[in-house]
Amino acid sequence: MHTSQQKSKMLARVRRIRGQVEAIERALDKDANCDEVMHLIAAVRGATTGLMNEVIEDHVRGHLVNVEQHPNALDPDAVEQLLDVLKTYLK
Repeated sequence: MHTSQQKSKMLARVRRIRGQVEAIERALDKDANCDEVMHLIAAVRGATTGLMNEVIEDHVRGHLVNVEQHPNALDPDAVEQLLDVLKTYLK
């Protein structure tokens, strides 16, 4: 992460994901219906996918496109196309 604000934001997301995983555990412990458990699992999957998207985008923008830090950086238009494809793929 490149700033403390981004770090705080990411940690908050991870803490929410932890809460969602704990909700799955509680649901399994109380013998919840399969549909309830599946919805909880889907929510965790969506949250982790969103987190992965954000980390990938931050990495690409910070390390692969930043011409000031990396003179041989990738073409910004190509990077935008790649990020769009990744976002679609990781949905």
